[in-house]
This record gives sequence, C-alpha cells and structure tokens, in this order.
Amino acid sequence: MKTTLTGAALSLVAGTAFADDVTLQLKWVTQAQFAGYYVALENGFYEEEGLNVTILPGGPDIAPTQVLAGGGADVTVEWMPAALAAREKGLPMVNIAQPFKSSGMMLTCRKDAGIETTEDFAGNTLGVWFFGNEFPFLSWMSQLGISTEGGDAGVEVLRQGFNVDPLLNGQAACISTMTYNEYWQVIDGGLTPDDLVTFKYEDQGVATLEDGLYVLEENLADPAFVDRMERFVRASMRGWKWAEVNPEDAAMIVLEYDQTGAQTEQHQVRMMGEVAKLTAGSNGALDPADYARTVASLLAGGSDPVISQEPEGAWTHAITDAALN
Repeated sequence: MKTTLTGAALSLVAGTAFADDVTLQLKWVTQAQFAGYYVALENGFYEEEGLNVTILPGGPDIAPTQVLAGGGADVTVEWMPAALAAREKGLPMVNIAQPFKSSGMMLTCRKDAGIETTEDFAGNTLGVWFFGNEFPFLSWMSQLGISTEGGDAGVEVLRQGFNVDPLLNGQAACISTMTYNEYWQVIDGGLTPDDLVTFKYEDQGVATLEDGLYVLEENLADPAFVDRMERFVRASMRGWKWAEVNPEDAAMIVLEYDQTGAQTEQHQVRMMGEVAKLTAGSNGALDPADYARTVASLLAGGSDPVISQEPEGAWTHAITDAALN
C-alpha cells in the first residue's frame, strides 16, 4: 500500500525535523503558574517560530538552577532572588525575559489569632519560606521595627514548608502564601476569606521579581543560541498574552499537560485568574525600576548579591527587545 503525503503534511514533517530544540525547566510542578508556556506549545506558537520545545516540570526535589548548571535545560523559570543568589555563588545566570510584572507573595493570617494589622505581628509566630525568599520578609520586618528573634516585642520565624498546615492547625498566626496557590489551599482547608487577613508584599513595598526566564551567560556568546532564545521569548509572550485574555481555556490546556492528575479544574481556573493579574502589564522586558526594587529589598533583608545596581550589564541580556521588535 502506497501512502501519499499532502503538501501540508510534508511541510509539517519537514518543520518538525528541522526545528531547533529548546528545553525549558519550570520552577514547580505543572500548573497555571506556567500557563503561557503550555499555551505556546499547545497553540503552535513555538512551532511557528521553528522551535521544538520540551517543558520539564519542577517539584520539591528539583532545583532549576542545578538543572541549568548541569546542562539539563537551555532556559529555566526562576525567581530573581534565587537567580541572584546562584550568581553570587558562581553560577552566571542571566535574565533574558520577565513575564511576571508583579509579585504574588503575601502573608495570610488568621483573624482569630488576633491579627488585624501589621502592629499585631509582635508576639506571634509567622511562617516564612527560605532559600532566598526570607530576605523580602526580613526587609519588611526591619522597616516595621520588629525583631525576628522572638519575644513579646518580636516575631518567631517558622521555617515553612510547601504546605499550609501551620496555619490550619494553629502552629502559626500567619504563613507565606501566593495569591494564586497556597491562599486557595487555605480556603479549601476550611477557612473562609472572612476568617483571614492578607498582607501583599507588593502593598508593603518589599516585593521582589518572580518567574523570570534565565539562561547561562556563557551560552549568550553563541549567536545561534541567542537567535533560539529570541524566538522562544517571542512565542512565550504570545502564549502569556493569550492566557491573559482566555484564562479558563488556558487553565484547561494546563490540565491536559498535567501527567500526575493531581491538579483540579477549580484550582487551576482560580490560579490562572490570579496569575493573569501578575503578568498583566509586562511585554517580557525587565523593568529597571522593578529590578532596583528587588535589589533594594534583598539588601535591606540582609542579602548581599554581587550585582550591579543597574540592569544593564553582564547579568541581563536584551533578548526581549530583539524578540519584540
């Protein structure tokens, strides 16, 4: 039996065969936090740019910086504090795009623990994520004049894991949450919005940049690699803007790629709605003011990143500008 391929089919086969491979490492598991990339994959935006993109989910035992360092990915999603900390330790990570304009981090507190305002923090236990995420919190407490060494006038800092149990079981008066994820886990755990008070890092002036795209500096010496990244950024931002306009459809796409079956439609739709608020206003370019604010929060919190005060230099690259022009 002879099989004949149509012109369109031949083009598809040829396009797939000669596409440039790109591997993306996510910061966490498959969820709407990364919807733009799955949308770009599902809707053919990467294919239109001549790219064959593989998306690697993250997880509690996966360190994106280590995957990048080991050559397991070409580009990774990472938060700026972690990226700067990695660069400080000798891993030359470079920001090539910043899809997230705003931070989703906040403290979520129980009103029945006596928390109504920041003045009520003293004498309580607060859950904090570490590995670089503690610096904005420490900066905030410093601004408030609150000690993090405990006591009646200070706060006891609980090194929080990636769950909301300390708030649900009363171990902590407040815990770290993301607007799009852990906050809703608290709600699903039985508390209501009326039971809670939230303090967004954005509102407190100590927010740092999250979910940027990073590559190894040495790879940027290769024009072919830069070209691939320009096309990757362009297609990814198309995916993010599509997801902002079509949040429910984007959430459904994410669910299709969740191989664990752990995600639910309700949670992913809620998550995408919140994530869209964080990507809104970004064209993918790194805003110098956002960069400066991040550095200021890290320095005030006790971190000492070895970086320039301006986002023009060895640790950033104008791939986004080239991709969008």
